[in-house]
Amino acid sequence: MKPTDAELEILQVLWENGPSSVRVVNDTLNESREVGYTTTLKLLQIMHDKGLVSRNTESRSHIYTAQVSQENVQKDLLNKFLDLAFQGSASKLVMQLLGNERTSPSELDEIKAIIQEIENKQS
Repeated sequence: MKPTDAELEILQVLWENGPSSVRVVNDTLNESREVGYTTTLKLLQIMHDKGLVSRNTESRSHIYTAQVSQENVQKDLLNKFLDLAFQGSASKLVMQLLGNERTSPSELDEIKAIIQEIENKQS
């Protein structure tokens, strides 16, 4: 299931901080933009219903935990983006990214190493 943009923001907080209360999630979200506590609570409740997070109700403040991995969500989002924007062509995506002047020399070295590793596996 593809999370909405707001749900993805919350998941990123949970992936980064681990299991967290609504207050912690809300405070973290408010570092970049203003979000009301009740909005965060409602989103977490919806996410719980969708199975994106679990909720521990043993303590006074409920603790929420991501139930989807960051890696799986990233793969799903990337595959959808690849299909929609690049007709499923990974090479078109990579060429667009590498043509972007924001790629640092260290990132290029990392990409070269990944390509080498893939080529070695295929040999």
